Amino acid sequence: MMKPYLVCVASLLLVVSLQGAEPPLYQPVERWLTPPPGQDTIGQAHGDIAVSSSGEVYVSVEKGPNPGLQVYSPEGKYLRNVPNAPADFHGFVIRGGPEGEFLYGARVGGQMILKMTLDGKVVLEIPASAIPSEMKVQFNGQPRVLLTGLDVAPAPDGRIFVVDGYASDYIHVFDPNGKYLTSFGGKKEPYGFKTNHKIAIDTRFTPARILCCDRENRRVVFLSLDGQVLSVVEDIKRPAAAAIFGDFAAVAEIEGRITMLDKEGRPAATVGDNDVKEQTATNQVKPADWRTGVLTAPHGLAFDKAGNLYVTEFNLYGRVLRYNRTRR
Repeated sequence: MMKPYLVCVASLLLVVSLQGAEPPLYQPVERWLTPPPGQDTIGQAHGDIAVSSSGEVYVSVEKGPNPGLQVYSPEGKYLRNVPNAPADFHGFVIRGGPEGEFLYGARVGGQMILKMTLDGKVVLEIPASAIPSEMKVQFNGQPRVLLTGLDVAPAPDGRIFVVDGYASDYIHVFDPNGKYLTSFGGKKEPYGFKTNHKIAIDTRFTPARILCCDRENRRVVFLSLDGQVLSVVEDIKRPAAAAIFGDFAAVAEIEGRITMLDKEGRPAATVGDNDVKEQTATNQVKPADWRTGVLTAPHGLAFDKAGNLYVTEFNLYGRVLRYNRTRR
């Protein structure tokens, strides 16, 4: 077994390698993002982040002068907002296909799934009414969903998988045209989910799998695309989101850390670990208390095509971090 080692830059712990194949190393980029003109921060955030093939970075922002989807250059300069993009994309991804790249977003308040072009044209709407009522939770006597994350199976499959993580914990499956197909998961066994917060299609495997961030059970659950439980990774610090690059899955833990899992589900490294418990799992940490590369409440994450890592946090002011990949 490889011996543990530490990597430090400017007295900041970046990555701790734990076991298994050597993971990539990451170095935080200080003050990477420049907020929109006239703003000190991007605005209240409780959403997600994605990177297009051109390297532009898309960030969902709930409140502030520029709510919705803000777009930044690879250098961190604010470029624009995406027209027609709502402010409640709790989870969204950018996925490519024969017709180009599209945004797929789950609206947590709007009870809807949207597919949009990168310049803001809505090409598909899937309303909550497409989901059977028996798969929903009753709120004030009415069946409702609170959609928190989604992903799209790789071509030629193209199915859309959407998780109702703040309500039923079911994963709902739609065909590429938005037709409802089935649901699985939920709070009962064999799943036993407790806030299945976000999901990612794990393309490290053939066939691909679903990586579920089962937040309040403090674990990651791997499912087949038809809903069969394949494996479970325990002792994760309240996983909130996941992204795949190469042989590793990066899991954002809302208690102030990212863990890199290898293909066997073993923790291979950690990134940005916060040693101040009071600064984790909260959206209250002020910019004056932010430390370069040290996470507080990571809520969404994504890789660019070079393997650099981008993270958006659950934060009243809005915080985005970038870590450059330094070992390939």
